[in-house]
Amino acid sequence: MDLASFLGVFLGIACLVLAAADGNRASLAALFDVPSLLLVGGGTLAAVLICLPLTAILNSLRVCRQVFFRRQQDTAGLIRELVSLAETARRHGLLALEGRLPATADPFLALAVQMAVDGTRPELLEDVLRTEMEAVAARHKNGKLVPEHMGRFAPAFGMIGTLLGLIIMLGNMSNPDSIGPGMAVAMLTALYGVLAANLFFLPFAEKLGYLSRQELLAMEVVVRGILGIQAGENPRVIQQKLNTFLPLGRSRTAIQPAAIPAASEKQRDTVITPQPTMTHRRAA
Repeated sequence: MDLASFLGVFLGIACLVLAAADGNRASLAALFDVPSLLLVGGGTLAAVLICLPLTAILNSLRVCRQVFFRRQQDTAGLIRELVSLAETARRHGLLALEGRLPATADPFLALAVQMAVDGTRPELLEDVLRTEMEAVAARHKNGKLVPEHMGRFAPAFGMIGTLLGLIIMLGNMSNPDSIGPGMAVAMLTALYGVLAANLFFLPFAEKLGYLSRQELLAMEVVVRGILGIQAGENPRVIQQKLNTFLPLGRSRTAIQPAAIPAASEKQRDTVITPQPTMTHRRAA
């Protein structure tokens, strides 16, 4: 669960309600208008239906759930797993990694390990993995199209509703008492459109883009790690390379290189006796 997304939506709605109410319930009730909601919501949805197929819109409902319920990528844990795989391959060979596959939860990492175990050439392995990355990036880009389009169309339909309200109000100028309420209702549609775009649709699209970048970063870590394992690089070298993908603060604390073993008691007690130099021998 992404607590930041829940807090952001709650804080945005709470600030709007508190600012609108200001201790007056009548002011809060005046913010609710069904025709304005129908115009902004229905018009935005209609425009998106024209832009995209129905399957893409239905799929976006599942994609947008990730804004609230997507687990963050544990890049540090992934690096630890890759270093552990490198140590296993260094001690027992690449074929020993096949026994680690059932415990590998990341499907992309499992694919990379399986290809390395099967003896796939490094250039072919990298090509296949990067093709998979490109396909994932394309799916993510399509997944956030719906909130992006809705964020672009919602303010426009809010403005359309405002213009309609003004037209209706100006057509009924014979009743001065209706001008104020009519103007308020006309402004509500603009408020709904701007609010929906800037509190929901556009932030959702930005969050999906961020999650996509994090996933692709983790996949890049896997590609670099597997290529290093296949090339027989030292696990500590692989570790130092992959640590560069972590934020600066975590790269030095999340994964520490293996400590140099301390000298044994026998080595500490050994006294090295210097040999006499040639000068000493001549003097003797």
